[in-house]
Amino acid sequence: MPRTAKPAKGKRPAALTAVQIDAVLRASRALVGVAASSIAELGEVVTIPQFRVLVMIDTLGPLNLVSVADGLDVNPSNASRICDRLIRAGLLNRGEAAVDRRNISLSLTRDGRQLVRKVTGHRRRAIGRVLSVMTPAERDAVVAALDVFAAAAGEPQTDTPLDAMWPPA
Repeated sequence: MPRTAKPAKGKRPAALTAVQIDAVLRASRALVGVAASSIAELGEVVTIPQFRVLVMIDTLGPLNLVSVADGLDVNPSNASRICDRLIRAGLLNRGEAAVDRRNISLSLTRDGRQLVRKVTGHRRRAIGRVLSVMTPAERDAVVAALDVFAAAAGEPQTDTPLDAMWPPA
């Protein structure tokens, strides 16, 4: 799970209100529903934590085991078991890291990349249906608010379009 951003030095954030938290919880229920239904569509292919690993590697490129563990906010042995299952399922490759041969490098297989694209397509369609009932100004406001939220939550910002990211658990 990405680490939450800290306030700028010398600045104290204003007190949170229950209304603010409740509004984000309502929106997160809808987004979690979209994420869960896209995974459920796959049947028993992958679990949510396994899919998160695939998304991290798809978004950030090849990762080592420590980076996967940090991204999931689990210990390396748990991350290792998750990755081993993905390797056995043919969704992840394990290789030697170019810089340090003692370190492993995890990358997506073609099937892993296709799985991420399939789930992402489902999510895009579901989110598109929700956005389509909003006015253009409302959509712009949602985008601006979610960009700020994602940054505060520590989600990576990349120069390439994010094909599949989900809110941290």
